[in-house]
Amino acid sequence: MTNSPFQYPPSPQQDQVDTYHGVTVADPYRWLEDPQSEASRQWIEAQNQVTFGYLKQLPGRAAINQRLTQLWNFERYSTPFKRGGRYFYFKNDGLQNQSVLYTLPTLEAEPRVLLDPNTLSEDGTVSLSGMAVSENGAYLAYGLSTAGSDWVDWYVRDIATGQDTDDHLKWVKFSGASWTHDHQGFFYSRYDEPDETTKLEAVNYYQKLYYHRLGTPQAEDVLVYERPDHKEWGFGGSVTDDGRYLIISVWKGTDPNNLVFYKDLSTPHGPVVELVAEFEASYSVIDNDGPVFWLRTDLNAPKGRLIAIDLTQPDRANWQEIIPEAEDTLEGVSLLNHQFVTDYLKDAYTSIRIYSLTGDLVRQVELPGIGSAGGFDGKRDDTETFYSFTSFTVPNTIYHYDMVTGQSTLYRQPQVDFNLGDYTTTQVFYTSPDGTRVPMFITHKIGINLTGRNPTLLYGYGGFSISLTPSFSVSNLVWMEMGGVYAVPNLRGGGEYGEDWHLAGAKLNKQNVFDDLIAAAEWLIAQGYTNPEQLAIMGGSNGGLLVGACMTQRPDLFAAALPAVGVMDMLRFNQFTIGWAWESDYGSPQNEAEFKTLYAYSPLHNLKPGTAYPATLITTADHDDRVVPAHSFKFAAALQAAHGGDRPVLIRIETKAGHGAGKPTAKVIEEISDKWAFLAANLGME
Repeated sequence: MTNSPFQYPPSPQQDQVDTYHGVTVADPYRWLEDPQSEASRQWIEAQNQVTFGYLKQLPGRAAINQRLTQLWNFERYSTPFKRGGRYFYFKNDGLQNQSVLYTLPTLEAEPRVLLDPNTLSEDGTVSLSGMAVSENGAYLAYGLSTAGSDWVDWYVRDIATGQDTDDHLKWVKFSGASWTHDHQGFFYSRYDEPDETTKLEAVNYYQKLYYHRLGTPQAEDVLVYERPDHKEWGFGGSVTDDGRYLIISVWKGTDPNNLVFYKDLSTPHGPVVELVAEFEASYSVIDNDGPVFWLRTDLNAPKGRLIAIDLTQPDRANWQEIIPEAEDTLEGVSLLNHQFVTDYLKDAYTSIRIYSLTGDLVRQVELPGIGSAGGFDGKRDDTETFYSFTSFTVPNTIYHYDMVTGQSTLYRQPQVDFNLGDYTTTQVFYTSPDGTRVPMFITHKIGINLTGRNPTLLYGYGGFSISLTPSFSVSNLVWMEMGGVYAVPNLRGGGEYGEDWHLAGAKLNKQNVFDDLIAAAEWLIAQGYTNPEQLAIMGGSNGGLLVGACMTQRPDLFAAALPAVGVMDMLRFNQFTIGWAWESDYGSPQNEAEFKTLYAYSPLHNLKPGTAYPATLITTADHDDRVVPAHSFKFAAALQAAHGGDRPVLIRIETKAGHGAGKPTAKVIEEISDKWAFLAANLGME
């Protein structure tokens, strides 16, 4: 029994034991893997009753919720893009659950609503999850997700009339759409129809690439490519800007390494040609000039470079290097005004450089400061484009950019009811136990008195080559307004310093990620920012795993933990939906060496009875079919059973929501209100 004053719902334990490489592992909460069972549903309801009962009585919650709602209510714009002579952009008036897609013929014209997802459900739980405009600007193909699921239904809208056609595609997941230049249809990828009762849990294999012709039923879609001999392979089909080729990017799980195939669309029944046929590096096709293709790759260049491949001489010996690997990480490339616009990461913030087609530096784009820039979308002949800039203290601001003169002009600047000049961000570097130098952004009120007792929130991710760069967040502003410090370390496992940095935090090296976060916590304490009674950690998905591993390895170091939609059972993650795909980062429990590593840090399997764990608010959602909620359910049950302290360890289970994408604004504000009130109560901020 625990010493907690909380009366947690009962979580019956069953005699389920598995054997891995001679090691017997108990799994007493296996029954929670079926979220639809009567026992699970009763457990979910009982847990939510305890959790929401606690959260609602927290004295600061109402004020936090009111402030979040007030600050969230500002106009937000996306970066405009141009297709078929028309401009398109998204706008949110402030508290709309979903952003609205607008279109206009010229920048001076009156914008028109093209698609408003808020009209598709009363509670905002239907969200836009992908879109593609035909080359002539006549049609919009768009995907809708319901309740946050990864399953997406695709439709087609006539842009002139605003009316939908009869086209409807189902069982699409992890796919965009790409139109042929005759505007008659598009390529997309789908899975076979799943079992209705297990569609949110069952594994996803055998994705297939199809072509859908407008006005025809999905049953008549043309199968373009499949590989029944490789069930893990997935396919992304995209048509080149000249309309001549279909590029097929072949992916296998979350491994950044991919294959590149192509099909000449001028030959209707031509073959699919394997241009890059080995999973040895990542390749991204930027554009082509006839048979010459430009690709961003990390082949023999962990931080990325730009190469050219001539389809008439495709042998590797004939590949040409256009922009060599640099000290900074090449994240992406676009082609505008017959120049390459390159997006580099320099110590986890953006640097934009423009090169000629022969690889000569033309200029560096002057950005407003240290932050994150995105956009620079367009076609090869375009002389104008747009980009966004954001940082921890600057909301997403849109600029118009003249590719000829290099002039940036402010286009949209959001007005937040907040004095952003009162806050400052610094970047520091600290040392992990093995000597690795790790960068960290720290943001707080200017002039804050660092007494060693400042409530501090440490946010991390560290995986899948994903980079954490500066970004603006109303919720983080409110946290800092409450007196909190916000710290974001760029842990190994991410992509901040290229593929070597990623691999240093993957598979057998995964412990490095947790060591990096723990070292960040110890640095913040040593430098007088905070102490273990005022320090909290937060992360989602792979970041939820990070929180789970660090709180079980060093429960003494943190006062509170917020693991969201986390991967907590490292021995069974590959048994559900797309979990098998994460083996590229985590390894497989079926491999003995990788099993030992996984078992050593798996949050579910490293809870020790009688240990006083940090105050913990686990968050998940009933429609999460990316990281199934069973991870959080089982971890919550085991944590409540093991916990020997008097701090609350609770689970908050959102209904009609998924992994996070497309979550309605109203639900986001409610969840953040609960988290910040939970931290305030458990970090002594009241």
